[in-house]
This record gives sequence, structure tokens and C-alpha cells, in this order.
Amino acid sequence: MNSHVSALQPLRPVNRSGRRRALISLTPLIDVVFILLVFFMLASSFLDWRSIQLSAPATAAMDSTLDGALLVEIRRGGLRLSGKKISLHGLVKRLSERLAQKPHQRVIIKPDDRVSLQDVVSVLDRLAEAGINDMSLIRDTIR
Repeated sequence: MNSHVSALQPLRPVNRSGRRRALISLTPLIDVVFILLVFFMLASSFLDWRSIQLSAPATAAMDSTLDGALLVEIRRGGLRLSGKKISLHGLVKRLSERLAQKPHQRVIIKPDDRVSLQDVVSVLDRLAEAGINDMSLIRDTIR
């Protein structure tokens, strides 16, 4: 064994010309990946601040509170308020006016089966911005 080669150093591979190649260490790469991982974990937020709070009331309690509630149907062809076709802007305006007269107005939202969930959430968001707090989602009975 050569005296100038330490037992602790790994032997470097030799290329065809007889010169030894330098070994590429992965330690700096692993350090950079670890630092990036820590950075993104600390920089990201795991709270879903856009979540919607829904509560499911008992069915017996729901039947007695439907008196005087307004029905908003979300269909593929547009919105309907108590059976009459209306735009989203008009719906928000009408419900805001009704809320000024009756502060605890209940609104029942009935989405059609073919309507996307995003459309339903958009309507719910607009109604919540208008100040309507008492909203319920209903659906048709199972066929």
C-alpha cells in the first residue's frame, strides 16, 4: 500500500488516461434539498381559510322552520327565486332588500344534479357577502 494514500480516504476511480477523477459528493445537494424542504414547510400555510362551515340540523327541527323561507334553485340554465328566473346580481339585491325587512330571513338553496359544485359555492359566497346567515342546502329525494 502506498504511504501517501491514507486508509481513511476512499480510492478515486482512474479514467483511461491514468489520471484520477474527483468524486462528486452528494452531501451539499442533500443539504440544499433539506433547507428547501424546511423553507417550504415553514412558508406554507396548512389552514384552509376558504372552507365553508356547514351544519346538518335534525330533520324534525327542519320541517317546522321552513315557513316563510325563500327557495333559491341553482339550475344549469340559471338561478330561480321562488320559481322565477333571476340573475345572480338580481338575486343578491332582492335578498338584501328582504333581509332589511326581515333580519332573520331563511334562504333554502336547492342545486340541480347537473350543476357544478363551484357554481353552488359561488352562489353561497355571494349570499354570505350580502349578509344572509341562515342558509340551508337541500336536495331532491333519492330516486
